[in-house]
Amino acid sequence: MRTVLVTGAAGFIGSNFVRLALEERPDWRLVVLDALTYAGNLENLEGVQEAYPERYRFLRGDVTDAVQVQALFQEEGVSGVFHFAAESHVDRSILGPMAFVRTNVLGTATLLEAARSAWKGQGGRFLQVSTDEVYGALGETGLFTEGTPLDPSSPYSASKAASDHLALAYHRTYGMEVVVTRCCNNYGPYQFPEKLIPFMVTRALEGKPCPVYGRGENVRDWIHVDDHNRGVILAFEKGAPGEVYNLGARCERKNLELVRALLRELSRLKGWDEGGIGERIAFVKDRPGHDWRYAIDPSKSERELGFRPRVPFEEGLRSTVAWYLEHEGWWRRILSGEYREFVKRQYGEA
Repeated sequence: MRTVLVTGAAGFIGSNFVRLALEERPDWRLVVLDALTYAGNLENLEGVQEAYPERYRFLRGDVTDAVQVQALFQEEGVSGVFHFAAESHVDRSILGPMAFVRTNVLGTATLLEAARSAWKGQGGRFLQVSTDEVYGALGETGLFTEGTPLDPSSPYSASKAASDHLALAYHRTYGMEVVVTRCCNNYGPYQFPEKLIPFMVTRALEGKPCPVYGRGENVRDWIHVDDHNRGVILAFEKGAPGEVYNLGARCERKNLELVRALLRELSRLKGWDEGGIGERIAFVKDRPGHDWRYAIDPSKSERELGFRPRVPFEEGLRSTVAWYLEHEGWWRRILSGEYREFVKRQYGEA
């Protein structure tokens, strides 16, 4: 039985990873660590302990706490790390960048140092989960490859670029088995409502306008969270140490196109008049440093890891919208307090 540490496991991608890994890797035991900050939600992991009592342990803790992290490696015999923990929202990084530097840079350094001390060059593998945003922006054509120079535009992406560099430096300096994955925009169940897809869905369900930055022409590349997590597992198992692997589904959509698709699906499920979709959209002032276009080239992952996304975008979008309709209590409990204050600061109203 291999014991792996999963950080940020109560967040959107991490919680979906925990469920997938426990189901598909029966020889793994997962120790999960999460600080349960605003986007960490224990409801995302509901039922996991009961389903896998011998293969799952949850601990509340901060990845920047060196004493706790080092003790965890020793006590649990951790031989692998999936590092999902991160402050990850661009708008929040513009409002308060220091939290992103602390968690994303110092937290990664703390984990790497604990792993180096515990493993002493004898095995162990560290998977750094990153983002395509570290590459900056693309024009109308072209794709991000693993060789694209890093050119981050926001405090969030800059902090992730720094943590990627740290992780790869630990491979080059200390010989640690470090692998980095960079993924495009994820979507699926349990995503915190500040992110684009659940944000628009919940706004529409509350009868509020769906705010779209600028003219909605910015382009994003999308992948279902389960496909991303399968790619992360493949990179952990098959990736070459010191290498970067881009994970994408070749699925570009303009933001306005995506919002319209969401509203069409909601209209179908709720019996709304599709003719009123345009009235539900409100164009707002663009945010600072808003990258024009992201698009991932996953050829290396396809070639070297055997990575193949399974969820077609239209199917995944339908199932995601349906999930938020079926789990109204989950997101309504989130839409209160601090989160509403963030929405008010960002868009001018709650």
